[in-house]
Amino acid sequence: MKICRVTALALIICFLSPIVNVKADKLNIDARCAVAMDSKTKMILYDKNADMIVPMASTTKIMTSLVAIKYGDLNKKFTVSKRAASIRGSKVGYRAGEEITLRELLFGLMLRSGNDAAICIAEGIGGSVEGFAELMNEYACEIGMFNSHFETPHGLDRDFHYCTAYELAFITSVAKENKLFNEIVSSKDVPADRYGFTRSYHNINKILYQIPGANGVKTGYTGKAGKCLVTSVKMNGHDVIFVVLNCTPRWKETKRIYEYVKKNYEYRKVASKGEKVGEKITSNSNRKVKLYSPCDIYIPLRKDEHCLKKIILSDNIKNRDLNRDVIGSIEIYCDEKCVYKNYLLSNPI
Repeated sequence: MKICRVTALALIICFLSPIVNVKADKLNIDARCAVAMDSKTKMILYDKNADMIVPMASTTKIMTSLVAIKYGDLNKKFTVSKRAASIRGSKVGYRAGEEITLRELLFGLMLRSGNDAAICIAEGIGGSVEGFAELMNEYACEIGMFNSHFETPHGLDRDFHYCTAYELAFITSVAKENKLFNEIVSSKDVPADRYGFTRSYHNINKILYQIPGANGVKTGYTGKAGKCLVTSVKMNGHDVIFVVLNCTPRWKETKRIYEYVKKNYEYRKVASKGEKVGEKITSNSNRKVKLYSPCDIYIPLRKDEHCLKKIILSDNIKNRDLNRDVIGSIEIYCDEKCVYKNYLLSNPI
């Protein structure tokens, strides 16, 4: 396995990540692992064994989609191989020799959980299943996910194919930054003539019909992984990601976590994009510096919870540095614990 270097992207993601979990009343979920995460801030609203390394079945295909969108040409046609057509488990039903665009394969991958689509994508982009798995692992390292390892694009049981509930939620939050991914996983039915596909697609993800505001993401099941489900729900304008792994009543338990979050949490606006959030005096030049928020900052907090905002000016700021973009940070504390951190700018956006 290759040793991956942490890139600047990973450092930025870590900087935006929560320092500690935020917890409310106790909730006992019938799952081996579970987590609820705010997609934007990465704050954890509920967890059970969220850092336990476990198999994750077809929820693997979230990472497959991410890598395919990153490296592939959506309009390029891939030829379905005999290996793809004969793969076991859930399939779309592609026939060996068919030519299917990457865009259509992604719909087949996520709506029908097509293992044949997964193999075709892997061979078309990575040259082979093994080559594509290398891309998956490299990308996982790139975004700072070091407790995950991928051997296949479909998630059928392998000894060294695993993830954690937390990292699966994080990977999903990264995927949801992509417009096409969101369009795919939120679609219930896609007729063939909408995009000129070879066939129509119906989404097998029942959660889309069971929770108001549900907009994805992926089911999964194998003998080792058990029943798995990754869900995204729009709550008060914000996406919350729910993951349950090895969870026989996955629909019921996902809904229970959703109701728990809905009952216990609310979103509070801490700052608006371009808003001046504070002023600081530089230690060496004794000059006043204004600091601005790079984005709208909403924090999911318990309804009875209060938070404290802390503004930090970077060390050793000199006069010539005052016009550079990033010159400080904002930290949000709840119960004396840092739950959110982001950078601040020297000029409003």
